[in-house]
Amino acid sequence: MLEGILQGLTTALSFYNLLMVVIGCLIGTFIGMLPGLGPMSIIAIMIPVAIQLGNPAAALIMLAGVYYGAIFGGSTSSILINAPGVAGTVATSFDGYPMARQGKAGKALTIAAIASFCGGTVGAVLLFGFAPALSSVAILFWSSEYFALMVLGMTAVAAFAGRDQVLKALLMTIVGVMLATVGESALHNAPRFTLGLMDLQSGIYFVTLVMGLFALPEALFLILRRGKGVVESDKLMKIENLRISKAEAKQMAPVIGRQSIAGFLIGVLPGAGATIASFLGYAMERNIAPAGDRKQFGKGSIKGLAAPETANNAACTGSFVPLLTLGIPGSGTTAILLGALIALNVSPGPGLMTDRPEVFWSVIISMYVGNLVLLMLNLPLIPYIARLLAVPRNYLVPFVLFFALIGSYIGQNNPTELLIMIGLGIVATIFRFTGFPLPPLIIGFILGGMMEDNLGRAIRRSGGIEFLWERPMTLALLILALILLIAPYLLDKLKIRERLMSN
Repeated sequence: MLEGILQGLTTALSFYNLLMVVIGCLIGTFIGMLPGLGPMSIIAIMIPVAIQLGNPAAALIMLAGVYYGAIFGGSTSSILINAPGVAGTVATSFDGYPMARQGKAGKALTIAAIASFCGGTVGAVLLFGFAPALSSVAILFWSSEYFALMVLGMTAVAAFAGRDQVLKALLMTIVGVMLATVGESALHNAPRFTLGLMDLQSGIYFVTLVMGLFALPEALFLILRRGKGVVESDKLMKIENLRISKAEAKQMAPVIGRQSIAGFLIGVLPGAGATIASFLGYAMERNIAPAGDRKQFGKGSIKGLAAPETANNAACTGSFVPLLTLGIPGSGTTAILLGALIALNVSPGPGLMTDRPEVFWSVIISMYVGNLVLLMLNLPLIPYIARLLAVPRNYLVPFVLFFALIGSYIGQNNPTELLIMIGLGIVATIFRFTGFPLPPLIIGFILGGMMEDNLGRAIRRSGGIEFLWERPMTLALLILALILLIAPYLLDKLKIRERLMSN
């Protein structure tokens, strides 16, 4: 193993492979900033380029750089214009965009960059030390455990519901699950709820939904609001303030520590990925936060921004554990990376670490180098990127609409997606006016389809619902989900009782 690590270190730190890291990070960061493109499409496009390199280690290092670079850069559009670049940064917009509206765009981008760097770096260290051991843990997860994990993810609804909004949040989650059932499922070939439209047979495209729920209503609100830019003129100077105070650093440190580990472990599980890690991280931090801090979530909370950014980057790194050690893709992006490995005549699996140590270890080592590169690329550019918020509205509104339309169309090359996005945008605007939270709808949509598929497989495997209590890990996850759901309300009641008794 030591000899293999030395081979990987030599390979990763060669000038050629360092150049591949920089190229991959640059491309990934740029693609992540553009709503609708995402790492999947650009990695698929770049596979022929990677094959032409003729060096499996260099090719995979570059493609991996594109992957975590896109997750790193996807926070920019989420924070600045409320249009998430990739699915894993949807939760970033919940507190990142309100901070930008308050004139703290520079600080929000700095927090996101530092949290992303820490999450990715801790993930790379854990991947370096525990990849072989964690691969055996990932095998223990069956369909029943994944179903329970999706239920655990649904508890994130509590993070977006105050005492008077629990019912609204639950209703929006149900709407999201309903939208996820449109089209054919993985277990049935028959179309469902398509209204006879062939364009809906493959379901609703995720980017179309996100653009319709967040970007399009934001463009409409920009039109309705008065003023020069998204940030008013008296707040423009605050954009230059990128420093994080000691008090803010103290708030971020425990969040980054917890979510680096939790996000990595979620990323290790095949099928989980950065999106689920970001939602779970956000919900976890909101639920364990003191009552005063909890009220700030959704309004520009530092913890609410640091949690998903740390978790999604750590999960992105963790997803390479099942890919490299088991040959099992943990997400759509790693599935494309698996195809790239096979095209490069590299067989991922338990034998990769011994048969091709220069590939296995060089990719892991390059991830740490890549996170340093991303931090050095992004921090100096933050003051200039943040100035986007000072653009007059008559220029910014077309900019937001352009990326919303392009992002929705480019994934499916289908004009119907534009009509669906406009329809969703109108409905989302009505929801915002009536006080219905939109994040639970996204959670229901993302997790609903996976929950349905895994529930169906688990029932088929066990012949009923006995798996809910017969498999200890499934039962433990469901109990944890129940605890996370009711714990905040029990803690609030205890505090109220203590105040009454003290008075």
